[in-house]
Parts: sequence; C-alpha cells; structure tokens
Amino acid sequence: MLNKVVKSKEELRIVYMGTPEFAVPALEKLVEAGCNIVGVITAPDKPQGRGQKLVASPVKQAAEHLGLNILQPTNLKNPEFQQELRDLKADLQIVVAFRMLPESVWSMPPMGTFNLHASLLPDYRGAAPINWAIINGEKETGVTTFFLKHEIDTGSIIFQEKVPILDQDDLGSVYEKLMKVGSNLVLKTVEAIAKDEVESKVQDESKARHHAPKIFKETGKIDWNQDAVSIHNLVRGLSPYPAAWAEFEGKVWKFYKTRISEEKRKLKPGEFWSEGKNVFLIGTGTVPLEILELQLEGKKRMKTADFLRGNRISSKN
Repeated sequence: MLNKVVKSKEELRIVYMGTPEFAVPALEKLVEAGCNIVGVITAPDKPQGRGQKLVASPVKQAAEHLGLNILQPTNLKNPEFQQELRDLKADLQIVVAFRMLPESVWSMPPMGTFNLHASLLPDYRGAAPINWAIINGEKETGVTTFFLKHEIDTGSIIFQEKVPILDQDDLGSVYEKLMKVGSNLVLKTVEAIAKDEVESKVQDESKARHHAPKIFKETGKIDWNQDAVSIHNLVRGLSPYPAAWAEFEGKVWKFYKTRISEEKRKLKPGEFWSEGKNVFLIGTGTVPLEILELQLEGKKRMKTADFLRGNRISSKN
C-alpha cells in the first residue's frame, strides 16, 4: 500500500511537471476532474523567431489559462527552487514529457512521483519512443504510468494501455492518439493512488527489446540502398517533424509522405522517375518508393502534383 490515509483525488495535493503540447491534455483532464493542482513546474520561456521574443511553453500557457501556480526553475537542484517545491507540501508529483529529475525532487512527496511514458515499457525506453516504434515498423505501441526511480524509465509499472499503429499512421497521428489515451491514463492513475489501490509491478527486463534514443539530424538521412519498407517507415516516423531527408545536387529535400509503389519498373537506388502529373518515384534497394509529399530546400512543403507542376523530372541519381 502506498499510504495509510486514503484521500480523494480532490484532497490530494498534486504538483504537475511538463513542458510540450503532449503534456497539456493530461493537465487539463486533471483540473476538469477536480484534482487539486498546487503547482505546475515547466521550462523557462525560450526566445523564438527572428525577433527572439520569449515564448512560454504549451504547459505554461495552459496553466496560466487554468489559473494555476507556475514555477519555472532553470536548475532543478537549486536549493531555493527545492524549498519552494517543498513549501507546496505535495502528496504526489506527476511528470509528463519533462526533463530528468534529481532524486531530491522525485523522492520528495510521500506518495511518490509517477511518469507517463509514450511506450509499452520496458520496450522503447528513452527520449523518442513514438518515433522509433514507427521507424521500426511496429504495429502496436501504447502508454505507461510508472513510479520514478534512479535509472531512467525503469520504475515499477502502475498502468499500461495499448494503441495500434495503423499502416497510414505517422508520427503526428500516433502522437495525437497517445496524447489522448495518456491523459486518461494519468487521471486513472491518480484516482487509483488516491484510493490506495495501486499494485505496481517491476518491469520485465526480457521485454526491453528496443531503445528509443534522441532523434538527431543524421537519424533522418535516407539511404536509398535500403529496402522501400524501411525508408517508408523512416519517413512516417519523422513526419511532420523533423522529417526524413536526402541530398540531391547539393540541396536538401525533405520527405513527409510516401507509399510503397506497385510499379514494376526497375529503378536504381536514388534514381528518379515520373509519369503524368501525379506520379513521382524514387528507386530503393527493393521496389520504388512513391513520393506523395515533400519539401525542397528553400521551398514550402507540397504535394507531388504541385511539385511536378513546377519541376521537370528527368531520370537521375
């Protein structure tokens, strides 16, 4: 049992930690359900755009709209911040898409700190679980709530929920699905903790088959010698951002939507071929890949028909 005194979710003093859009629905869901959010911890405002104007994180914007108490520490180990956090007298802390916490922070509340992770742990531990699940061609992923401990993404599992990855899904669509399912799972977890009904389970290390490291620019570089399915999955796993890419004649092309072509035409890896106003193929190590949406360096993202209207395609690699 987690706590001797059973409390309602309305009585629990909760500190919520998150920064990007992914963490917003769960915060809103908790407030809507009547949970007592005594503090929201998010990243400091960051300069953006040409004018380098300071912009608040999506979580800060949501918290302001909800009238919540906001803290934006630059250093989570700072004694002044930790005293502010201690003064909130939280029973429970929730982490959704935030940075790594020092033990002095995650061990502070008596009911612990739990995290929402966008995979079926222990598989796909790491910073980019949604990307890698799609890149690796998985047909299923999900969300997990678990209690934090020293090693990242290794704590005892509270709840999990599976989500299918459909053939037409990309990073954007799976992100949306997991964000919605995850927000419900966070509320379910809070309710179970409040009722002292949690029986968390140690992660089964035999199921930790894949890692999900941070995505870098080189991650998205297309090798046309690979098979069409692998390239197609890379495109899906990085669309809409940061996008898979390749270099042609010294310029970067980004690819957002592709399809495995049924065209029997033999193309060398990286070789172009087009027909009519809508068909643009690039050769791979197996069958051609049909390009549906792309972006040339210095241009806007466009559909193939628009691309072919303004660009004469000759066979080249």
